[in-house]
Amino acid sequence: MTAGTSPSPTEQRETPHRSGFACFVGRPNAGKSTLTNALVGTKVAITSNRPQTTRHTVRGIVHRPDAQLVLVDTPGLHKPRTLLGERLNDVVRTTWSEVDVIGFCLPADQKLGPGDRFIAGELAGIKKTPKVAIVTKTDLVEPQQLAQQLLAIDRLGKELGFEWAEIVPVSAVGDQQVGLLADLLVPLLPEGPTLYPEGDLTDEPEQVMVAELIREAALEGVRDELPHSIAVVVEEMLPREDRPADKPLLDIHANLYIERPSQKGIVIGPKGRRLKDVGSKSRKHIEALLGTPVFLDLHVKVAKDWQRDPKQLRRLGF
Repeated sequence: MTAGTSPSPTEQRETPHRSGFACFVGRPNAGKSTLTNALVGTKVAITSNRPQTTRHTVRGIVHRPDAQLVLVDTPGLHKPRTLLGERLNDVVRTTWSEVDVIGFCLPADQKLGPGDRFIAGELAGIKKTPKVAIVTKTDLVEPQQLAQQLLAIDRLGKELGFEWAEIVPVSAVGDQQVGLLADLLVPLLPEGPTLYPEGDLTDEPEQVMVAELIREAALEGVRDELPHSIAVVVEEMLPREDRPADKPLLDIHANLYIERPSQKGIVIGPKGRRLKDVGSKSRKHIEALLGTPVFLDLHVKVAKDWQRDPKQLRRLGF
């Protein structure tokens, strides 16, 4: 380059663009889905205060000028009691082997337990993938408790013979350090072009997301024995014919499947009030997701012991 001339684009050292996959793991209800939604900036993963609500691998996509971070949300790893439980655990392990970085979510307000040690032990066996410890729900604890948790997590890695790439405290609900977490995950991704078009926030089919929103509403406030017993299948989504272009309406017909006839009354509620409530709550979220008015038709059906029956699991999308 001669004196006085500006450098050509190839001579300027640009920060390389990075893109890749990260997955959040942890015990059920460790805040994985809430964190996914906070990073993406909108609701792409079902959240519930009941453990074990995520079943599908939801991918949330974080777009940045320097990177594209694709988040893979997995079910919580747990001791399986049913065929469904075993399949969910298989999904988790397969995902771990395919991502560029693993985020292990550990709630700040709960001491490390056998479940956390079990997962950390499994992670120790995955040698090449960088592992980031994410201390979630920091808004629920005092600084001293948080400091103790950070030290305990650091020790856990050392005991199992690996080094955490980072240990990051975050609060997805309080929006604390969520941006910092993204800043720390990006350098751990490989260099590469964008994987999804700008504006895409998830690669989940719309029907799957609609079904998850209905299931989330159905889980709110039901008795403890029901969380795993509800599956939702969207049978059809069709634009209503004969509607003027400026007033579209989407007809959605969906079935809620439960395992026993006795559970039907719990989901439907006295005089159908609960089901009506599920319909109106989920409809708001579905309309926000799809950007169009929706007519939602819900029916409750019994699929006997579907969690233990391979044929029914297949039919319900597992």
